[in-house]
Amino acid sequence: MQSYLDKFIDHLMYERNVSEHTLRNYRIDLESFYGHIAPRDSAGNQAEVDLKNIDVVTIRGYIATLYQEKKKKSSVARRLAALRSFFKFLLKEKVIDTNPAQLVSSPRVEKKIPHTLTIDEVLKFLEVPDQETVLGKRDRAILELLYGSGLRVSELVNLNLNDIDFKHYGLRIKIKGRRERIVPFSEHAKIAIESYLGVRGELLAEASEDMRDPMAVFLNYQGTRITTRSIGRMIDKYIEEDCPELKNVNPQALRHSFATHLLEAGADLRSLKELLGHARLTTTQQYAQLAMTPKLLGPAHR
Repeated sequence: MQSYLDKFIDHLMYERNVSEHTLRNYRIDLESFYGHIAPRDSAGNQAEVDLKNIDVVTIRGYIATLYQEKKKKSSVARRLAALRSFFKFLLKEKVIDTNPAQLVSSPRVEKKIPHTLTIDEVLKFLEVPDQETVLGKRDRAILELLYGSGLRVSELVNLNLNDIDFKHYGLRIKIKGRRERIVPFSEHAKIAIESYLGVRGELLAEASEDMRDPMAVFLNYQGTRITTRSIGRMIDKYIEEDCPELKNVNPQALRHSFATHLLEAGADLRSLKELLGHARLTTTQQYAQLAMTPKLLGPAHR
């Protein structure tokens, strides 16, 4: 099974162009299943498995084990989705004759209403970074894009200098399947980005020659490309030190706030879907219930 698992990961990487985060999740989920049906012995060896012998009963037994381990329904649903994709790939490769995971029902996962900030809370938070420091200028630009353009944090950390079009106020965002979308940014974001780029060289100089990434827009204090985890820690630090009254603030909350405030300002769902890069309109519709009360101020009207 391991060889086919590796082929599937290669398929995801090179043909479907999924993110590293998604690849890691697929591998973890599938290796968890493999470990269930073929536990390692005391020497660490794992028996080979005939994929044609895996049936609905096998998968249901694995799912039952996950529930016994008190895994969240969302986690169970994700692992089942990974199995469906894996067996769909094996079916296409003619390794198996049927997809046994397709016959197993997914748990009903309760949809959580996204957490959002009020406009006043967002505006206060954007002003927190110290504009007299290099990292403060960087952080202000990061926050402006997370909120003002609704970027995913993974999209933000992958930005390169040639992805920014200052003339037309647009960002080129790479998405799954080697596709791209153009996301606008505001005058406030432009000012913040230009201010940061004026001192970015000070951070880049901190990186050793072999670690330097001269095209990365956002760098950490060591001069290398910033990570999603670093941005999360940066936001946590600002909340703890400057805005302790704000709760559940993270990069995703800023993106949710962007979407909700745009709807409150009169944007339509289909336009918002394109801005957010959602594959399905139903994903965007979750914000409609958060925008029932119109407000006069949106993210583009500061």
